[in-house]
Amino acid sequence: MSDKMHIKMTVNGKAEEFLAEPRELLIYTLRERLNLTGPHIGCETSHCGACTVLLNGKSVKSCTMFVAQASGADVTTIEGVGNPDALHPLQEAFREHHGLQCGFCTPGMITRAVKLLEENPTPTEEEVRFGMAGNLCRCTGYQNIVKSVLAAAAVMNASQEAAE
Repeated sequence: MSDKMHIKMTVNGKAEEFLAEPRELLIYTLRERLNLTGPHIGCETSHCGACTVLLNGKSVKSCTMFVAQASGADVTTIEGVGNPDALHPLQEAFREHHGLQCGFCTPGMITRAVKLLEENPTPTEEEVRFGMAGNLCRCTGYQNIVKSVLAAAAVMNASQEAAE
């Protein structure tokens, strides 16, 4: 008798199905089983946010979530946010406004910011700082991260207005 569970989930729009130990952490499933190395393993306590992904549209820390909890879910990692040929406005803004230095926190920052701008398309600087507080950066001092999120919001709002 196997202790493994049958797991089904959609990751970045692709259906995935496999057997896994119920206590396997989602971050390890993403990185080791599915080769999605964008989400990083940082603190393994959900404090740093380097492992942030979207689970059914909700921003979650994948280092403290069991893969069994994600069974049946829709997961989006940084790899599903944009691609080299069509960067998401947040990815473009982080590049243009120097919202990264070493890059370790960047996938989690951008993934969290996607949800933040979905919830609040026109945030103030204070709202960005509060909304991003669960994601830590040891390099930047946050000023350019905040600038990047605000710049992306402006671009996204302008394109939304142009579409209407």
